[in-house]
Amino acid sequence: MIRKIIKIDEDKCTGCGLCVPSCHEEAIKIIDGKARLVNDAFCDGLGACLGECPEGALTIEEREADSFDEKQVQESIARKKFEETRSYHGKSTPQNLHVMSPAGGCPGSAHTVFERKAQTISSKPQAGEQLSELTHWPIQLHLVNPAADFFRGNDVVLSADCVAFTLGDFHARYLKGKSLAIACPKLDEGQDEYIEKIRRMVDEAKINTLTVVMMQVPCCRGLIQITQTALQKATRKVPLKAVIISIQGNLLTEEWL
Repeated sequence: MIRKIIKIDEDKCTGCGLCVPSCHEEAIKIIDGKARLVNDAFCDGLGACLGECPEGALTIEEREADSFDEKQVQESIARKKFEETRSYHGKSTPQNLHVMSPAGGCPGSAHTVFERKAQTISSKPQAGEQLSELTHWPIQLHLVNPAADFFRGNDVVLSADCVAFTLGDFHARYLKGKSLAIACPKLDEGQDEYIEKIRRMVDEAKINTLTVVMMQVPCCRGLIQITQTALQKATRKVPLKAVIISIQGNLLTEEWL
């Protein structure tokens, strides 16, 4: 099939490896000192890696290529994880932490899922303490894989970056039992990519509901506009809730659209 896919200019590539961790599907690896696309089926064609190359060696082209295969990607990552665990000199990975490491580069971009167990008496928060309800990493919309398992069939919160710093009980009120992505409609670049990622959450991950939490400042309203554009492009319909928080940290409005 003819589709969009990453193109690497070997003459411009210096082999720095900055593009590798930005590809969560591990489609790019450094081989013989150059970035290489190791498998067409691993590349989703969204171009999350484009902005990481200081030499401009990465572009998107349309050509004959195998379809993107999420299942094949996950199987490859799982095999790599198994081999890494087996060769870890007898050290075991904590049972409640599942990490899908990128092929080199920054581990902060690795997909990680946390299994949060029900609170016991000893784990209940003390007065004034609030437990985190975050269940996965990464959370920045540029970094997440929209078809990741932690989105599949889940209720999703798309939050403006500033919300969690403003709303004191953000975790308890909006995040508990949900998956999270964050973005800033004013400062973030590549909003067309955001639209496509949200669309894929709806159509491919088949999310259950989508709650957009934003600040009262005018520029933050762009987040709901991006979301509504994505939902118009999606083939599935999902319930959409809009929540607006004041700059003092108070709930102003909360409604299903």
